[in-house]
Amino acid sequence: MLCVLALLSAIAPLATDMYLPALPSMTGSLGTSDTSVQLTLATFMAGLGVGQLIIGPLSDGLGRRKLLILGTVLCAISGVLCAIAPTIEILIAARLLQGFSGGAGIVLARAVIADRAKGDVAARLFSIMMIIGGVAPVVAPLMGGALLGPIGWRGIFWVLAGASIVMLLGVLFLVPETLPKERRHGGGLTALARNVKYVVGNRVYVGYALTFAFGFGALFSYISASSFVVQEVMGLSPGQFSIVFAVNSAGIVAGSIVNTKLIGTYQARQLLTFGVALLLASGVLLLLATTIGDTRIWLVLPTLFGVVTSIGFIMGNATALAQGQVPDAAGTGSALMGACQFGLAAVVSPLVGIGGTALPMAIAIVASGTVAMTALKILARSPQTTGPETISS
Repeated sequence: MLCVLALLSAIAPLATDMYLPALPSMTGSLGTSDTSVQLTLATFMAGLGVGQLIIGPLSDGLGRRKLLILGTVLCAISGVLCAIAPTIEILIAARLLQGFSGGAGIVLARAVIADRAKGDVAARLFSIMMIIGGVAPVVAPLMGGALLGPIGWRGIFWVLAGASIVMLLGVLFLVPETLPKERRHGGGLTALARNVKYVVGNRVYVGYALTFAFGFGALFSYISASSFVVQEVMGLSPGQFSIVFAVNSAGIVAGSIVNTKLIGTYQARQLLTFGVALLLASGVLLLLATTIGDTRIWLVLPTLFGVVTSIGFIMGNATALAQGQVPDAAGTGSALMGACQFGLAAVVSPLVGIGGTALPMAIAIVASGTVAMTALKILARSPQTTGPETISS
């Protein structure tokens, strides 16, 4: 089941990283601009955010499994629509639907684990899920680079549609309902509003959720700009970019493995603090290099590897710590984290492409790391558990 949940969570890197090498070629194929093609990335992330915000709270009342099946079916359909899109406008719309439906897998995978585990156990499970799911961003750009020539960017979306069908079969056969009826809320919108109030009223949850979201914001600053920075600014080929992207993505897996081994020896919060510090330090070094206009490979790539590796210490620990604060509304808590995560990604995506240099990417990474550290040290400075009276009453 954990493998299936990891694959469901991997829909974002799969649907993003596989077609990154194709972004420059899509511009000519669809007769549009680089900015318009990047919008397919931004709208996908916006769809992920909105989808999680709607599906997560609904699952607290309807259960996880039915919505998970429905979302995966729609994700497969939207993949087909992307593959046959005749214009950039239709592709953008299809990507929005793909993101919205893909949000079900991400938000509900987190909620299912939160239903079953707490504390260090949950942190370990989230980290293991990241190890499994982390293979996706390693393999995806290599697959995309290899498939781009033989089947083109449309063929890549056909592959994504097929992957969604495989995930659907996994859900049908391996993922049970984890939220029993007695733990579901009733009362429709009133109960939904009460859940949201309960979640956002927990200061420590908000702190960890913002740490999680801005950690991902730093990662997505890199993801959005890396194709153009590595190929057009640094002069590497699409194949070389795929290798660079895969090596950097392997840093997430390595960080997650180390994090999993250290949980129990160190507290999840300590490991999270280390991850955010590594992110901020790597980002500052990258900013210094790009400010003076030095984008040589030996200087830039190690700092990018540090940025990406830090995510292995941030995402799993921040998720477990945040979800642990709101055990009676795991779906809503997961949804709000996801909405912040991918909503921020949608904002970052077009901004890091301004100017055609690596500087906007570096600025976005440092800004995201600074906010993440501030949220961790100020809002989440003292662990607390808020009462569930408004939920269980």
